Amino acid sequence: MSSWGFNLIIALGAFIVWLILVTAVVRGWRNRGRRQEAVVGAMPTAPSDLGEALRGPHTGLYLGSTLAPSWQNRIAVGDVGDRATATITGYAAGIEIARTGASTIWIPEESIVAVRTENGIAGKAMGRDGVLVVRWALPSGTQIDSGLRGDDRTTYAEWTQAYSEITEKAFRELELADENRTSTGKTDEKGNK
Repeated sequence: MSSWGFNLIIALGAFIVWLILVTAVVRGWRNRGRRQEAVVGAMPTAPSDLGEALRGPHTGLYLGSTLAPSWQNRIAVGDVGDRATATITGYAAGIEIARTGASTIWIPEESIVAVRTENGIAGKAMGRDGVLVVRWALPSGTQIDSGLRGDDRTTYAEWTQAYSEITEKAFRELELADENRTSTGKTDEKGNK
């Protein structure tokens, strides 16, 4: 066999292995989306009249949404997990994350659980307080974290201060739940004390 024939066989073999790996990744992402559909349910839609903006608009990169409290369990339902440039704007009725090339995410005010800064989300580590994260409850009751890396990180303080009371309340409730589990010796559904 000539050297070009041998090289062709090697190249075809490498291409077939690459194709199998890509197919496995795509199939895994689709299966994750199917598993999450029941948990995530329908996303809320923005009201027709948002009124005047209270915060923002601030630009940045939407990094994705994850099932809370995991910062790596990216949501694969629809395009909610897709990264995109975005603008985040706060209104009296909620928070709008308008993404370029993807659907707009609407977070109703009554669904917001906490607004804080984190080091990363959706498998993307950004450094200390590099990501603005909004934890909120979907209509299905599932809590998710949606993260945005702002172009100007000094705007994070405006968001965290505006929601500081509900954020502190959420963390107090988590601490109480942890204390109750520790003092009673009970474990949660995952076997954690």
